[in-house]
Amino acid sequence: MKRFAVALILLALPVTAAFAAGDAKAGEAVYNSKCKGCHGVAGAGGAMDKSSIAGTSEAETKAAIEKGKGKMKPMASVSGAALDNVAAYIASLKK
Repeated sequence: MKRFAVALILLALPVTAAFAAGDAKAGEAVYNSKCKGCHGVAGAGGAMDKSSIAGTSEAETKAAIEKGKGKMKPMASVSGAALDNVAAYIASLKK
């Protein structure tokens, strides 16, 4: 019985991860409307932040959006699926 329970948990992990992952294509729209003004086209650096954010991990991006980082204040308007999506988009960008 214990092996069966462990097997079910292990089988469910990839499914759970797939649902939790953001949609980079949808994240591009969020990025263009909420992030591009400061971070520039494709995260290469812009008016407010000259350094590139392209390729930043999803976890780091989510933390920066939720808590703020440096001069950037938290962005409460980017949450839920939009947060997952924009984090996936930024992580997908080439450095």
